[in-house]
Amino acid sequence: MIKWFRDKEMMFRQIFFVLLDVISVMAASTMALWIRFDFSIQKIDNIYLEHVWQTMLPNIAMVLVVYWLFGLYRSIWKYASWFELQRIITAGVTVTLIQLLGLWVAEIKMPRSYWFLYAGLLMGATVCTRFSYRILRRVKSKFDDKKRGKLSRVMIVGAGSAADMLIREIKTSQYLHKEIGCIIDDNPDLKGKSISGYPIVGDRHFIPEAVSRYKIDEIMIAMPSVSRKETADIATICNQTGCEIRMVPGMYQFVNNELRVSKLRHVEIEDLLGREPVKVDMKKVTEFVKDQTVLVTGGGGSIGSELCRQIAAAGPKKLIIVDIYENNAYEIQQELLRKYPKLNLIVLIASVRNTNRINKIFETYLPNVVFHAAAHKHVPLMEDSPNEAIKNNVFGTLKTVQAADKYGVERFVLISTDKAVNPTNIMGASKRICEMIVQAYSRRSKTQFVAVRFGNVLGSNGSVIPLFKKQIKEGGPVTVTHPDIIRYFMTIPEAVSLVLEAGAFAEGGEIFVLDMGEPVKIVDLAKNLIRLSGYVPNEDIMIEYTGLRPGEKLYEERLMEEEGLKTTENNRISVARPIEMDDLAFFDALMELKDAVYEETGSVREMVKDIVPTYRMPKVDKKEI
Repeated sequence: MIKWFRDKEMMFRQIFFVLLDVISVMAASTMALWIRFDFSIQKIDNIYLEHVWQTMLPNIAMVLVVYWLFGLYRSIWKYASWFELQRIITAGVTVTLIQLLGLWVAEIKMPRSYWFLYAGLLMGATVCTRFSYRILRRVKSKFDDKKRGKLSRVMIVGAGSAADMLIREIKTSQYLHKEIGCIIDDNPDLKGKSISGYPIVGDRHFIPEAVSRYKIDEIMIAMPSVSRKETADIATICNQTGCEIRMVPGMYQFVNNELRVSKLRHVEIEDLLGREPVKVDMKKVTEFVKDQTVLVTGGGGSIGSELCRQIAAAGPKKLIIVDIYENNAYEIQQELLRKYPKLNLIVLIASVRNTNRINKIFETYLPNVVFHAAAHKHVPLMEDSPNEAIKNNVFGTLKTVQAADKYGVERFVLISTDKAVNPTNIMGASKRICEMIVQAYSRRSKTQFVAVRFGNVLGSNGSVIPLFKKQIKEGGPVTVTHPDIIRYFMTIPEAVSLVLEAGAFAEGGEIFVLDMGEPVKIVDLAKNLIRLSGYVPNEDIMIEYTGLRPGEKLYEERLMEEEGLKTTENNRISVARPIEMDDLAFFDALMELKDAVYEETGSVREMVKDIVPTYRMPKVDKKEI
C-alpha cells in the first residue's frame, strides 16, 4: 500500500513537470519571436508565427522525449545540484539542434537569432521549474521551523573560505534548521561588508554584543588555519555568551572539501588552554619502537593505555602490558585486539612490588624497551598512606629498574611528574626519588635510563576534569581547593608522544621536561567547563572553595633551581642537567627507607626528607598507616 502511494505520488509529480515543460516550450517558442522583433507583436512576420504553430506539436513531443531520455523526469529535484543543471543544459542544446535539423529538412526558415533565444528561454524555464521546487521546499521548511520556534540563529566567526562553505550548506539544506544572523571577523577592512548577503558586523570583541543584538543561539568558529592560542582566545569569549559553540575540526577536512556542518565538533576544555599542540617527530618515534619488544608497566592506566595505543600503531615486534588491575588491563587488551588484530600482544597481571614476578617477566620476554608508568599518583590518598606510596612508587620502580639492568633492556623510560620539583607531598617526593634511581643506574648500567616529567593530564584518572564533569552533572557545587591555585596542563596524547620521543632521544640519565606554555587557574578551568555544559557559573552551578588539601601547593614547578636546561631537536622539549649525588650513600639510604616502610614506621617523611633535601615536609597531626 505504501509503495502504491509512493508510485502514485511520483506519477503525479512527473505529470506536473510534463505540463510545465509543455507550457515552457509554447512560451519559449513565441517569446523568442517577440524578443527577436523588438518586443512588438505587430512587427512579427505572419509566416514565422505560422511556422511556430505548425511545428508546435512535433516540437513538444520531441522535447518531452529528449527530456525523458536525459532523466529530467526521474530526478529527485529537492536534491537538485550542479549535476542536474548540466543535464538540463545538455538536453536544451540537444533539443535545439534536433529542431534545427528538422526544420532544415522540411525547408522551414526562421530568423537565425531565434534559435539562440529559443534555446536560452527553454533552458531558463526548465531550470526555473526544477530548481524552484527545491527552493520552495527549503523556504517552506525554514518558515515552518521558524513558526514552530525550531530555527536556530547562527553566528559564524571567521569570514574566509571555511565560513563560505558553511554558509552555502546552511542556505541550501532543508535539514539544517538554522539561519545565519551575522558574521564576525578580526579584519577591520571587512566590517560592513557581507558574504552571500550576511553582514560582517565586527571583530571578536563585538561577539557578546552581536549575540544579543542578532539573537544568536549558536556560534560556529570557522577558522581552521589560525593558531591554537587565537582559537582559545575566541572560544573563551564565545564561551561567556551562553551560546552553543562548535568549531571546524581542522585543516584536513577543509582542504579535502569534507567540511560540513555535521563535521563541526563541540568546543572542548582543551580548546581553551591556549597552547599549540606539542609537535613530535613521529618518524623518529616509529623507528624507535618498530620491530622491538616493548613492555609497559601500568599499561591499563590513562597514560599507560595511551602509550600502548601509540606503540601498537608503530608496529612493535611484541607489546607486553603489565598491570595490577585486571579490569583496566582487559579493556586495553580488547581495544588493541580489535584495532590491531595482527599485533603480538601479551597482557600480564603483576605488581611491580613483586621482585620474583617482575624478574620472571623480564627473563621470559626479554624486552628491548620499557616504559614504566605504574605508580600511585593520587596526592591526598598518598598523604594518608605514605608508606604505600614509597613501597609502590620507589621500590616498585627500583625493582623494575634492577630487572631492566639485569636482563639487558636497551632503554628504560620513567614516567615522572612536575610534582617531583620541590615536592610538598609524599607522592611528588617519591617520584623525585624515582628520578634519582634512574639517574644513578644510568651511571652504572649499559641500559639507557631516562625520565620524562610533565604536568597534569586532561582526562586522566584522578584529574580535575572528570571530577568537575561529575559535579556539574549532579547539579554542583564544583569544588576548587583555592581561588589562586594554578596548574600546567596537557592532553594524554601529547604527554604520551613526549614520552615516546624522549625514549627516542635518550642517551642515558636525562630528565626530559616539556614546555607546557602558560599555567591555567583551576577556577577558570571550572568556570569554562560549567559554561561549556550550558550553565552560568555561580548562578546555575555554584563554585565552592574547600581549602588546599594535604601536600597540595598553589603552583607546580617544572624545574628545580639546581637543574639547568638544554634544548633538544624538539624546541618544546628540554633536558634537565642531572644533580650530582653520592650514589653509594643514596642506595644505603634507600635500604634504610625500605626497612622502615615495611616495618610500617611513622618516620617515613623524615627519612624521605634526608634523601630529597628539596622536599618541603608538611606538618602531620594525625596518625598514618
